[in-house]
Amino acid sequence: MGIFKIEGGIRLKGEITPQGAKNEALQILCAVLLTPEKVTINNIPDIIDINKLITLLGNLGVKIQKNGSDSYTFQADDVNVLYLETEAFKQEGGSLRGSIMIVGPLLARFGRGYIPKPGGDKIGRRRLDTHFEGFINLGAKFRYNREDHFYGVEAPKGLTGTDMLLDEASVTGTANIVMAAVLAKGKTTIYNAACEPYLQQLCKMLNAMGANITGVGSNLLTIEGVQSLGGCEHRILPDMIEIGSWIGLAAMTRSEITIKDVSWDNLGLIPNTFRKLGITLERRGDDIYIPAHEDGYEVKTDIDGSILTISDAPWPGFTPDLLSIVLVVATQARGDILIHQKMFESRLFFVDKLIDMGAKIMLCDPHRAVVMGHDFKSQLKATTMSSPDIRAGISLLIAALSAKGTSTIQNIEQIDRGYERIDERLRAIGANIIRA
Repeated sequence: MGIFKIEGGIRLKGEITPQGAKNEALQILCAVLLTPEKVTINNIPDIIDINKLITLLGNLGVKIQKNGSDSYTFQADDVNVLYLETEAFKQEGGSLRGSIMIVGPLLARFGRGYIPKPGGDKIGRRRLDTHFEGFINLGAKFRYNREDHFYGVEAPKGLTGTDMLLDEASVTGTANIVMAAVLAKGKTTIYNAACEPYLQQLCKMLNAMGANITGVGSNLLTIEGVQSLGGCEHRILPDMIEIGSWIGLAAMTRSEITIKDVSWDNLGLIPNTFRKLGITLERRGDDIYIPAHEDGYEVKTDIDGSILTISDAPWPGFTPDLLSIVLVVATQARGDILIHQKMFESRLFFVDKLIDMGAKIMLCDPHRAVVMGHDFKSQLKATTMSSPDIRAGISLLIAALSAKGTSTIQNIEQIDRGYERIDERLRAIGANIIRA
C-alpha cells in the first residue's frame, strides 16, 4: 500500500490540465464491444479503474493497440464470450464497478452477458435493478446466483424494442440499456433517462457508429434499432469532477491557478455552485482562472437569509461526486453551509478525519452535515489518515495541502483509481507531495 506525505500550507501557482473523464471512459470503452470494426478513442485517462477495464477487454479477446499516451484503438472482432464464465473473470469483473457496463453490449451483440457483483467505492448501497429491469423489458431472461453473487442475462433470439420508464435516472443504467437497445429489433423509448454530458457523449459516439438515437440531452431517448454498427473515432471530454477538485484546491490553498481546456459548456452548475461559496472564477476562453483568495471567500446565503444548502441531484443538478470537495472547501469559508448528500448514505463518513484536523463540522445523520467555516482564522492541522474512496480521498488530499504541518495519507490506491499521476501534476504547480 502506497502513501502520500504532504507538507501543507504552501501557496501553489500555475496551469493544470484536467484528464479525460473517468465516468465517460467507462461507458465509451464498453461500447467498443458493439462492433467488429476498429474504434479509436482519444483522451483516455491513465488511471487504475480505466486500465483495469482495458485489461478486461483484452482478456475478452478485444484487440488493443496503443497509439499514444492517451489514445487506443480497439477491435472486438473475435470476442471470447466463454471467458465470462471463468473464475478469472469473476475475480477481475468483481474488482471494478464499471465492469457492469459490458453486459448491455454483450447481450445486444452475442445474446448473453454475465457479471459478478461489481466492486468500487464503499459509499453506500448501489443498486443494479435499473440495469437488469431494462434488459428484461427488452426481452432478456435474468438469473442470479446468490452463492457467488453472479448475475446473468440471456436473449438467444435477440432483443426487441419497447417503451420503458426507468425507476431512477441512473447514468450507468441508462448507458447499459442504450447500448443494448441500439441493436434490438424495432423502437425503444427510455423515459426518465439520465442526460449527463457523458451519457450524451456515448449517444453521439453510437450515432457516429451507425445507431439511430434521438432526444440526446433530454430525459426521453428514442432508439430505432439497427442491424449492425461500424467503427468510429471519439474524443473523451475533460473530467468535470477533476475540474471541480482543482477549483476547491485553489480556494483552500489561496492559490492562483488556471485550469486549461475545461469544456465550459459541459460544466452545468459546477461554476455557479463554487461561486455560491464565495469563490471567484473567471472564464478565459475555455479555461477557468482562479485568483489567489487573499481575503478568503464568503458564503452567499439564500434570498431569505437562511443557511446555504448544497445538495446533489441528477443532471442538470449538482453532481454527488463533488459534494466531498464542497464540504472540505466549506471548512475555511466565511459562513455556514448545510451539505445534503441525498444519493449515498456513507459518503459523508470521512468527516471525522476533517474534525480531527480541526474542522468544525456537525454530522446530522448519514446524509447531512453542517459546516461552520473558519474563514482561515484557524488553519487545519496535519494528521495521518486513510483514503476511504476516490472522492473522499481527493478531498482529504486538498485538506492536507492546506493544513499546517506534514500529513500522511494511506490507501492512496483509492485516489489513483480516479486521478492520473496526481502527485506529479501537483508538484508541477508547487505542491510538496511525495509518494512513498
